[in-house]
Amino acid sequence: MKKRIFIAMHYMELGGAEISLIGLLQALDYSKYDVDLFVYSHQGELMQFIPKEVNLLPEISAYAHIERPMKETLLAGHVRLVLARLKAKWAFRQYLKKSGAQDSSAIFQYVSNAVTPILPSLYKYGEYDLAISFLTPHNIVLEKVKAKKKACWIHTDYSTIDVNAELELPVWSGFDHVVAISDEARKAYLKVFPSLEHKTMVMENILSSQFVRQRAEEFDALKDLTGGTIKLLSVGRFCEAKNYDNVPDICRRIISNGMDICWYLIGFGGDEALIREKIKEADMEKHVIILGKRTNPYPYIKACDIYVQPSRYEGKSVTVREAQMLCKPVVVTNYPTASSQIKDGKDGVIVPMDNQGCAKGIVNLINDKTKQEEIIYYLKTHDYGNEKEVDKLIYLL
Repeated sequence: MKKRIFIAMHYMELGGAEISLIGLLQALDYSKYDVDLFVYSHQGELMQFIPKEVNLLPEISAYAHIERPMKETLLAGHVRLVLARLKAKWAFRQYLKKSGAQDSSAIFQYVSNAVTPILPSLYKYGEYDLAISFLTPHNIVLEKVKAKKKACWIHTDYSTIDVNAELELPVWSGFDHVVAISDEARKAYLKVFPSLEHKTMVMENILSSQFVRQRAEEFDALKDLTGGTIKLLSVGRFCEAKNYDNVPDICRRIISNGMDICWYLIGFGGDEALIREKIKEADMEKHVIILGKRTNPYPYIKACDIYVQPSRYEGKSVTVREAQMLCKPVVVTNYPTASSQIKDGKDGVIVPMDNQGCAKGIVNLINDKTKQEEIIYYLKTHDYGNEKEVDKLIYLL
């Protein structure tokens, strides 16, 4: 008899966790597993890549409105949901005053604690052998799904964010397994939740080289990359973690070294207005180009000269590995988990986090054609796909 697996995800917008989930779904052996996928809100370009063998459960309105604007949620008739979210925001503000936290990462747990009790149960789908919560917060799978075993995923670097550990600990503790996407992400998580070491394991984001390379051939992106003799590219959500607000200043410093470059940004998110403001401040309108959301970013990665991940922090960057699959010289800033993904000087380059050091590192790589060729050769002779990671599901089951 096939094992039954339940997987929960917020939505399927373009993002590292979402792409990783597609990789996991594509790698599963459906002769052994029946998979129910519960996407809270059926939105996002990656919905189309959910394998046909997966049973996509119907959208439930209350779940779909957890993260939608308050007005839209109210108009949809979810008054209790709005009140719960308002209560969560008030509680979070009190926490900020007391703790002095520097970012807003903790708010998601406050919201989840407040809204989950009023969401409808998912017990009607029966009992599963394994239930997976693929993205924080994890209350829904813990409280609303019936399963013999439950596992939740860590996609971020817990050394770089402020969380209310006391509030989150009961949720993490309720799971049988806590799965980190890298050993460094696991270690950082355990500094915050040391008592949960016995539950943790590492399962890397699953990516298929064949899938990435096939999609990179779907069209020629060079027609959209018309500026600059040297074309840099970064892909990711426009948020604090990705550090795109510093790209205009880094780009300005590179150009001051006599480089004719254009730095393209693919993505979307709340920081777009800030990034545009910084572009204007640095007078980089002709050199930092926001391409916005792209359903298929791979032809752009293929078309660029150097892929840059200027992040403040990462769990383990999916787009860095995708760029490596497409044999592009990769530059990453020295965020805490960078060395888990890049062998500095061999399959990419790690540069300092500060803008001056980052710019200098990129300039050095642009000038060193031999180093670029060595990196490209190394990437061509190594396989960065890792579909066999899915075998670790056997352990979870």
